[in-house]
Amino acid sequence: MVEGMVERGYERDFAERCFRQIEGFGEYGFPESHAASFALLVYVSSWIKCHYPDVFAAALLNSQPMGFYAPAQIVRDARDHGVEVRGPDVNASERDHTLELVETRPRAHMHALRLGFRQIKSLNADAARAIAEVRPLEGYASVEDVWRRTEVNSAALVAVAEADGFASLGLERRKALWAIRALGHNGRETASALPLFAAAQTRDAVPEPEITLPNETPGEVVANDYASIRMSLKHHPLSLLRAQLETMKVVPAQALRERPNNKRLSTAGLILVRQRPGSANGVVFLTLEDETGVANIIIWPDIFKRFRKVILSSRLIRVTGKLQREGVVTHIIAEDVVDLSDRLDALGDGRTLEPAWARADEVKYGGASDPRQSRSPRPGLTRHPRNNHITIKSRNFH
Repeated sequence: MVEGMVERGYERDFAERCFRQIEGFGEYGFPESHAASFALLVYVSSWIKCHYPDVFAAALLNSQPMGFYAPAQIVRDARDHGVEVRGPDVNASERDHTLELVETRPRAHMHALRLGFRQIKSLNADAARAIAEVRPLEGYASVEDVWRRTEVNSAALVAVAEADGFASLGLERRKALWAIRALGHNGRETASALPLFAAAQTRDAVPEPEITLPNETPGEVVANDYASIRMSLKHHPLSLLRAQLETMKVVPAQALRERPNNKRLSTAGLILVRQRPGSANGVVFLTLEDETGVANIIIWPDIFKRFRKVILSSRLIRVTGKLQREGVVTHIIAEDVVDLSDRLDALGDGRTLEPAWARADEVKYGGASDPRQSRSPRPGLTRHPRNNHITIKSRNFH
């Protein structure tokens, strides 16, 4: 190469530098066969997702942790493509995510996606397997039946209850937690107690008074769902805040594609992904989600410098800027960014959403030790010590 360039009139130094650049790329550049292999994987994956979105979603969820999107976004996309998603349940779930037959299906082969016990925060693998393996064919009859058959501890039962996992027994979250509390109240410390003593304890136990537990508010439902399974199948947080957002003239993500090009407007959403590629010269890309879909945000370096703290530490933001459309791709060029995370804090009577951070290797950091996450309670707000802190699974790549 070098001699050929010299013969054609190029300086030898220039020719050698060109060769070294090509040689350097050859150390990591993909050959054609490698590129073809990736293309085949993309084609096969796309075909499965198109024709079998239920199977595709279940496979992705069972392969976690991996990839670009968190389980909440995979579930969201599956539901957008007609897949019915069902929550974890003691009488239906396995440890992994599974598929279930449904009577009325939008497609002849479509199944419902049943979330597995692995999705429940704080439920260890041994307890999950025990609940699934010893489950009778007719299903568990009560919370106590689960406890006695599996011999799992009360912490595991509480984890299932907080995930609303006793619904098939007619027990919503609070009633299930109350039933678990009653196990200890009646003096039964372990499920393996001898039958004679267990019967005596049951005979001598003082029956608990009948009580009426208050129903969860929609905000509490969302807060408790996110705290337990890192998503909510009942409500999206922004659907509960839409009335407030409308007063700010915030445009839902789905409506952005209908707005004219180059129009200045505002949108808002949970931050799912932050990207700052090394090849983008300091440009930051955000993916926001609301109850209608996702919005793509482009932040130039000078805007990022102005709003760095808000962009990096917020969970919910409002972005104002110019809408740009290129073909089917729509994005907003940010001009102003406002932190609306306190609106999330109002959901669930003071429950807060704390962000989950991830770099390119998907390592989570931050949390209570991160000073940026400390927030003073709003005036007049009394926090119960059992209030949940729930996680919005945002991911950062750079």
